[in-house]
Amino acid sequence: MTQKQQDNESLHAPRPRTIRWSLNRFLTPLLVLGAGLVVIFGVGIAQKAGWISAGGATPKVSNTSTAQVHTCPMHPQIRQPGPGRCPICGMPLVPATASGGEELDEFSIKIEPAQRRLANIQVTPSVREPVFATIRTVGAIAIDESRMATIASYIDGRIERLFADYTGVVVSKGDHLAVVYSPELYAAQVEYLESRKSFSNTSSTLEAVRQAQQKLVASSRHKLVELGLREDQIKTLESTEKAESRLTIYAPTGGTVIEKVAVEGKYIKAGEPIYRIADLSTVWLMLELFPEDAARIRFGQRVEAEVQSRHGEVFKGRVAFIAPTVDPQKRTVGIRVEFLNTAGTLRPGDYANATITLPIGQLGEVYDADLAGRWISPMHPQIISDDPGQCPICGMDLVSTSRYGYSETPVEQPSSLYVPRSAVLMAGSNSVLYVEAEPGRFEIRSIVMGPILNDKVIILAGLKEGENVATAGNFLIDSQMQLAGKPSLIDPTRAIVEQLERKVPLEFSDIKVASIGGEAGEILEELFAAYFRIQKALAADTKPTETDATSLHKNAVSLQQNSELPPAAVAQFNVIAKHSEHLRHMELEKARHDAFRPISHAIVSLSTLVRGDAATTQFHHVFCPMVKGGSGDWLQDSGGVLNPYWGSGMLHCGEDVRTFPLSGGPTPSTEHDHDHDHGDASVPKHTTAEDAR
Repeated sequence: MTQKQQDNESLHAPRPRTIRWSLNRFLTPLLVLGAGLVVIFGVGIAQKAGWISAGGATPKVSNTSTAQVHTCPMHPQIRQPGPGRCPICGMPLVPATASGGEELDEFSIKIEPAQRRLANIQVTPSVREPVFATIRTVGAIAIDESRMATIASYIDGRIERLFADYTGVVVSKGDHLAVVYSPELYAAQVEYLESRKSFSNTSSTLEAVRQAQQKLVASSRHKLVELGLREDQIKTLESTEKAESRLTIYAPTGGTVIEKVAVEGKYIKAGEPIYRIADLSTVWLMLELFPEDAARIRFGQRVEAEVQSRHGEVFKGRVAFIAPTVDPQKRTVGIRVEFLNTAGTLRPGDYANATITLPIGQLGEVYDADLAGRWISPMHPQIISDDPGQCPICGMDLVSTSRYGYSETPVEQPSSLYVPRSAVLMAGSNSVLYVEAEPGRFEIRSIVMGPILNDKVIILAGLKEGENVATAGNFLIDSQMQLAGKPSLIDPTRAIVEQLERKVPLEFSDIKVASIGGEAGEILEELFAAYFRIQKALAADTKPTETDATSLHKNAVSLQQNSELPPAAVAQFNVIAKHSEHLRHMELEKARHDAFRPISHAIVSLSTLVRGDAATTQFHHVFCPMVKGGSGDWLQDSGGVLNPYWGSGMLHCGEDVRTFPLSGGPTPSTEHDHDHDHGDASVPKHTTAEDAR
């Protein structure tokens, strides 16, 4: 290697790094990092000491997750951690658990006034009054089949003339309709005239010959009747003694010619129709109803109809026939309504809109001012009379309207509790509505629905008269219930269970105790004594003895067969007998709630109705709101609460509601000492029935 190459290598060789360079390279970042850690540590200490607040002047926010979740009052699906505005409607978000500053129960929710206005929540009170269902359907006017007649020829012959020579002509009874030429009729007339002459000119003295000739005359005359001659035509023949080959046919009834079958010059056979005539003074309206609607229709019921060709004019008729079978293809029931048509304004073939008004909830007799205590034709319901008699149309005897379920005196139509259709929310088998129990507080109610009308829903259970129900905005209320984790339309199970639990004592509108003497009175007091022994045994956490259970059942069976006792008392004996039959075989808890509870309800009710005439001890009605499943009533023959439903668990939980008299009306109200020692400080005390709600 030359000297020049060595010099070049020495120029490009790395120089050794000095300590100063290393300090400049690493020390500065370390100092910056350390200073940052010191600042962070210092800020943390200052916040902990309260010298500064997080976020500057921003108030403290609860660190609970529920307070940070906000939702939109109009769109509950919008949920975000913190306040803001709804991305859909722009409304300020509110805490998802906001309840207007009030703690509500698990079955209601608070709606703020602003939310209520924006959601257009409206309420309407429930109403109890007679409700009528209206059935509207379309039918066709038809001819009354009972008033149709066919004019036919009685003989073979040729039609020489037709007087009613076009369809639609109106004829009266006795009008001549046609002239028929018939050699057969001429021969029959000649035969009759000759037989009469022979009988009048005979000189035979033999009685047998005279009788034979007389029979021949009668037979010839009857033959003329069979060939269609009327009595006046036969008398004319006898007086003139001149046979006619032409027969005039007269109208047997008045009406309108609805069909002209034959024409002049046509040869016809005996029985062949010439005209068809219908009396249109009454017509039918043919309707088709669903079976459930037809089941509420009865004979003679009023129907109103409006014919399309006479707009604004209402015709009134009555049901004349209800088909006994359901059409297998259309699944409908045929209804026939009869209308009077003396003016001829109703034309067969025209369509009509029919309206039938039905009282909802009818279980017994129906009052109709036009039919109460009157008589009606079983074939023609338009024929109504104040007295028995015969129908002028068909001659049948009139029958009492009570035969068809109408009362003879005015009866009150049943009242039903109903709400607007929009108030009820339905999903599957669930039906709920929201009641405004207090201003702004809406409570869920599970209901039992009756008939659903056009704009009303009948409520059978779950609602009281006069309660305000939400009719608009109720879906918003339901969504708020869902967000709060409370019962809603999707799952109202908890609300249903709560409604079924009665938290107040039994109430009695009229207490009047009847005194029962003799053997029945003794058995009655024995029944009460057996009940009290069972009540005290359950309070002592022991099962009823077989002797007491058998005595209770035996006495109840004996009294329920006594026809001299009041029917209301017999009904209570039936309940006691039913639930005491297997009481001795039940486990303690099952005996308390499944058997003793219904027995106690019957015993309490029984003590308001009857007592033995030798009774000396007044009975106390006691109630405990803490009984599982509610309805915690029982009877005691002494003061001091002994709870048979809880036993030693809460022996003295309950209140002395009232004291029943030995006979007659209720005794004056007295102050009772209420012992509410629950035996467990963790169980809340309920000093009154109202608190138990």
